[in-house]
Amino acid sequence: MKILALDYGKKRTGVAETDDLQMIASPLTTVQTDVLLDFLDKYLKENQVETIVIGEPLREDGTHNELETDIIRLIKKLNKKFPSIKIEREDERYTSKMAFQSLIEGGAGRKKRRDKSLTDRVSAAIILQDYLNRKK
Repeated sequence: MKILALDYGKKRTGVAETDDLQMIASPLTTVQTDVLLDFLDKYLKENQVETIVIGEPLREDGTHNELETDIIRLIKKLNKKFPSIKIEREDERYTSKMAFQSLIEGGAGRKKRRDKSLTDRVSAAIILQDYLNRKK
């Protein structure tokens, strides 16, 4: 069974997944947020997922940023639509910076680094890997 992670954004959401042994987090895709539920519906019909980890947008001082209201709404919809799937949260502070840095270190060219959708899915993978590391 896989674990899925979401790096939620107003325009687009980065998605990452684990392997079936839940050991490795890999970037999967970036989805326009307005069709996220449709994407998840299709994905969850084709894959066994036990948990969805959603990034928790915290500021430096530990308070939530303005996206939290939208994320709470999403969690309510997910709980209603997929009641058997556990929803977890993971601090997502600095994941975008870490994703950008990993693209640089991985040798991604300037054009690739400007691709925000790539950064979103790498951020989701970082959120997921942080969750996996914490869970151990």
